[in-house]
Amino acid sequence: MLGYMSFLRHLTPDPVERLLVPVIRSIGDRLMHFEPADGDVGLPAPGAGRRYMLYLHVPFCTVLCPFCTFHRVAFEADICARYYNGLRSEVQTVSDRGYVFDEVYIGGGTPTVMPDELLALITWLRETHPVGTVSVETNPDHLQQDRVTALANAGVNRLSVGVQSFDDTLLRRMSRYDAFGSGEEIAKRLKAVAGLVDTINVDMIFNQPEQTAASLRRDLDILVDDIAVDQVSFYPLMVTASSRRHLQAAMGEHDTSRQREYYELIAERMTRAGYIRGSAWCFSKKAGAYDEYVLERDEYVGLGSGAFSYLDGGLYASTFSIPDYLARVEAGRTGTERQRQLPLRDQMRYLLLMRLFGGSLDLSDAEACFDGSFEAKIWPELAALTSVGAIERRGSRLQLTERGYAVWIVLMREFFATINNLRDELRRPVGKA
Repeated sequence: MLGYMSFLRHLTPDPVERLLVPVIRSIGDRLMHFEPADGDVGLPAPGAGRRYMLYLHVPFCTVLCPFCTFHRVAFEADICARYYNGLRSEVQTVSDRGYVFDEVYIGGGTPTVMPDELLALITWLRETHPVGTVSVETNPDHLQQDRVTALANAGVNRLSVGVQSFDDTLLRRMSRYDAFGSGEEIAKRLKAVAGLVDTINVDMIFNQPEQTAASLRRDLDILVDDIAVDQVSFYPLMVTASSRRHLQAAMGEHDTSRQREYYELIAERMTRAGYIRGSAWCFSKKAGAYDEYVLERDEYVGLGSGAFSYLDGGLYASTFSIPDYLARVEAGRTGTERQRQLPLRDQMRYLLLMRLFGGSLDLSDAEACFDGSFEAKIWPELAALTSVGAIERRGSRLQLTERGYAVWIVLMREFFATINNLRDELRRPVGKA
């Protein structure tokens, strides 16, 4: 064991990646086998006096981008309007069960595809629950001042805009240029709505096929110097077995060998400009702003077709069929149809992964979550990560090193790839309701 760790310590990150990826995929394959969920609600009872984060998934898009592996379907107004009514019914069902929500994240898809329905839903949520924070995802073509102002007035604190790149060649390859405009037009829209909500986050994808270091530097200059954006989330391109052929035809061959180089370029530029690294891939002007709700919320409820929940050490998945979803929620049920209880050590691994994704883990908190058994049970993982120079102990905290951030990009890429593979497994042909 000691000899193996000494060997790992001297590896460059790319060989470390070659060792890590098969292990992560093996664990993911083992865990991602779900069983039918129990009862009409499909979720465990809420903890007494607890408040939860609510994730709502709106899968409708006017453009189905080739790189996207999230659950999304082509927009149809009549079905989407019915879907928004279904979301309200589903939230009411779990509220009647006793769930109370103080934070809401609405993702997709494109939730702003029907703004009136979205605004009505947010208003109702804030009237019926003590919601303090609302985050909404959108696309660049929805960045009109009146629409963004209406979202802010309804209580939206954070607007996350899917930009992906300002490079027109890459935008065309992603099928986004014709739908959302050129990089210059998108930058103008972002500047026009600056300050209308507390935080505007820009989602970017790095390590795209045919992306160059020069193109990435131009994107960084636009974000930092031209727009002076509040927050940027840089996601590595993620590919699943089912999306690989379509992505390759549209965008080119995916190569992970440049990922570390591009990530280090991003991290150096953003931190030099004064941005705070809130997670391995999120950089913000102000502390305490995060791009992923899983960082600060150990448990969350996911509603809507294709949503996931994590509660009491269990993962819960909703149906990916829009007709099935509508039938279930209109009958007073939820869309949750599958569940998987994680073994204790895998719950610990999940906590380790998510907390260190945010940069650090408080060991005293981790011990409290697991009755004082955290380090005793997960020491091999901690020893391996320490050996490769990914983490270091600072008092009662574990902290990612600069090398560790690059490692964590790989870990999170593979974690989300596992979730995306599960989406592929659970996804059914989607027809009209």
